[in-house]
Amino acid sequence: MLNTPLAEQIGIVLYGLRNSGKSSLVNNMLEAEISIVSDRPGTTTDPVVRSIEMGPLGPVSVTDTAGFDDDEDELGALRVRRTNLRLETADIVLFVTPADAPPTPAEEAVIARLAEKKKPALIVFTFADRGICDEKRRFAPHYRKIHVDNLSRRGIADLNAALQSFSDLVEREITPLEGLVQAGESILLVTPIDNSAPKARMILPQVEVIRDILDKDCFMSVTKEFQLAACYASLKDRPSLVITDSQAFSEVSAVIPEDQLLTSFSILFARKKGDLAYFVEGLRRLRDVPAGGKILILESCKHHRVDDDIGTVKIPNLFRKKVRADVSFELLQDVPERLSDYAFVINCAGCMTTHNNMMRRIALFREVGLAGTNYGLFLAWAKGLLPRALEPFPLEHALYNSFAGGSDDARR
Repeated sequence: MLNTPLAEQIGIVLYGLRNSGKSSLVNNMLEAEISIVSDRPGTTTDPVVRSIEMGPLGPVSVTDTAGFDDDEDELGALRVRRTNLRLETADIVLFVTPADAPPTPAEEAVIARLAEKKKPALIVFTFADRGICDEKRRFAPHYRKIHVDNLSRRGIADLNAALQSFSDLVEREITPLEGLVQAGESILLVTPIDNSAPKARMILPQVEVIRDILDKDCFMSVTKEFQLAACYASLKDRPSLVITDSQAFSEVSAVIPEDQLLTSFSILFARKKGDLAYFVEGLRRLRDVPAGGKILILESCKHHRVDDDIGTVKIPNLFRKKVRADVSFELLQDVPERLSDYAFVINCAGCMTTHNNMMRRIALFREVGLAGTNYGLFLAWAKGLLPRALEPFPLEHALYNSFAGGSDDARR
């Protein structure tokens, strides 16, 4: 991998009315003709995303969005929904507004919304060559303002410097092994290579864990599941932690000692990308799924489906076997509007989405009282590997034991 995945980049989102200069601003920030620029309102339809290195911020994604007032018809309303989704999941917002035009009530409402969410933001006054009206001078008094002339590029250097000043304010995702290992420790990775694995590559969670091991000055051994016994026996010292693909939980647990600390890549990412406690708590509600209930399988990317696909085959089959048979499943890539249609949700590991987006999903689930878990935790539960697979996480381990009680029924 040569490029930082979008899911690991700081997300900068441009937000504003139509024809406020967002696309010209993106082109100037990236020094390339990325977005189409036109005097015609509504030129930008779907969000346009590009990546750039930005000093202390590191790799960032810059997203040009449709104007949030582009709601005159059904297609425009769809654009606005996509634009608002980008706003919700942004790390930093550039609120773009013409310097010479008084703020609209809608713009005032957006500023209030940003303040309520305490989201890092800059106000960018475009068309600075036209001067600034008095109403704009009083606009958004608590935010820093940058004046930009997109024609001459005056103000772009000030904008980039202001963005980089947010480096210490942006909430960054934890690393996969943060707080779990110390320098000099040894970690064993079990990485099956099956039909769903990308050709000649490893899946993203495995790549990120390997890099994190190196960054933390630890040692590692990597093996496939059928070579685990020989690999484990060859180790001079017992590893501090064994991390496996969740689908190989049964094979791995049968080989390594019962007191060997064990978890999975998916469970690591449940903590990194979302709220591990929410996913653990969801296991308590599995028995509440009613007859005929619909289970939402929620993934974060599209990929080639194989005969034993985890989201469409393995998890539904295990659910029908371990929980109840008379349920249906629906697989989607984002949260649907009618969450009330579902009895339970099972999320993928989330390696291709951001922490902000996963937390947005969880907030929506909590609003309607929808319980859920993630792939790794469900597989660990179904294969009797809980609470063991949670031992590296003391708080969530205690949470699980608080309602499961260590009973065989709770462990399935």
